[in-house]
Amino acid sequence: MSYDPPRTAGRLLLTPEDREAPARASRLRVLGLGQRAEPALDAFAERLAGLAGAPYAMVNFIGEERQFFAGLHTRPAGVPGSGGGGSDDGSRGGDGGGTKVAQFGLCRHLARDYGFCPHVVVRRKALVLEDVRDYPRFAGNPVVDEFGIRTYLGAPLLDRTGIALGTVCVTDVGPRPWGRAGLDTIKAMAAELVERIELREGGF
Repeated sequence: MSYDPPRTAGRLLLTPEDREAPARASRLRVLGLGQRAEPALDAFAERLAGLAGAPYAMVNFIGEERQFFAGLHTRPAGVPGSGGGGSDDGSRGGDGGGTKVAQFGLCRHLARDYGFCPHVVVRRKALVLEDVRDYPRFAGNPVVDEFGIRTYLGAPLLDRTGIALGTVCVTDVGPRPWGRAGLDTIKAMAAELVERIELREGGF
């Protein structure tokens, strides 16, 4: 199977080269993950959103062609996001991007060049973006303009074989000072979910 080269903008690499993609896809098939939504993972995403104090949370498995949110929590339609973003100057306006993100949340899958989770699995470590627009490498990502995403916090799901299966992450439509507490939370939740996946594989 061939892979499109990473998408670039000037000298900025917007989509990282993912050499682990074939092995990850094979591992996900063995585990039966990344093909369908799972109520237990939706509940996990809801709990993650509550712990992080964020309106949007995902359990994201990244395959060869796409990302799939097997676990997803979004703010109900018509309820604005919690962030202070919305207009380009950072002031609150309209629904603060909530409508855009609500549309984003209606879809369980994204192309591999959307969002920040592909960077997390390649980096194999947590990624904290308190304000995406402060980082030229990430500010041009389609989710910023198309869905109004302004902040991101994610950690990889590193299973016992050493493969990064995907991520757990939270997002919002305004800048967020995640701090050490946020980083510790996302890493702890990633570790918890990996343990659950291993128990599932073992038939427990």
